[in-house]
Amino acid sequence: MVFGGIQKLTLLDFPHTVSCILFTKGCNFRCPFCHNTPLVVPSETENLTEAEILSFLKKRQGILDGVCITGGEPLIHPNLPDFIRKVKDLGYKVKLDTNGSFPLRLSHLIDEGLLDYVAMDVKNSFSKYPLTAGCDSIKLDDIEKSIALLLKGNIPYEFRTTVTSELHTEEDIAEICSLIKGADKYFIQNFVDSGDILKGGLHPMAQSEIEKMAYIAQNIVPNTKIR
Repeated sequence: MVFGGIQKLTLLDFPHTVSCILFTKGCNFRCPFCHNTPLVVPSETENLTEAEILSFLKKRQGILDGVCITGGEPLIHPNLPDFIRKVKDLGYKVKLDTNGSFPLRLSHLIDEGLLDYVAMDVKNSFSKYPLTAGCDSIKLDDIEKSIALLLKGNIPYEFRTTVTSELHTEEDIAEICSLIKGADKYFIQNFVDSGDILKGGLHPMAQSEIEKMAYIAQNIVPNTKIR
């Protein structure tokens, strides 16, 4: 495994777990609002080797409890399971962030007991998925399979949607919630322009609109919160 960065401490990303964040490079989506552009497209960002990451984790044993693996899209890397096994052998819990486009790989990680928490991005209503993910070749069946896998409840999870004023409506949120009905947790998070966005011209939602979306979502997925 080769990584594009590390955040050495987070108290927010992995519920109830003091963690670090590892950023994998590469993604099969091109979401226009992506704030991790250097990880998604070829760039000159510094690489961190697996050996460097594992050395860091060994030094942090007893200080950190968990590792969040995000991207990019971590599941594009076929050697991810082997890396996670090494992390688990060091005694860490593992959280995975995913776009849900690799349900079989996700299922294998869960079945093998390699994950302790999954956060899946649900980009938009299915009619807008290719536009929102910046990818015409999306297999919506795979997104549905990943949603169904998490809804089984074999592992703690959350669904989340980043919303922009140009790409998302209240109707879209209602459709998303119909797809994840019965979910334990759903988060609506407003777009933030980090200054390194994949595509310009997007804007955050007004707070009043976010609150309307959350109200609509709560009628379908009661444990919906604004993040």
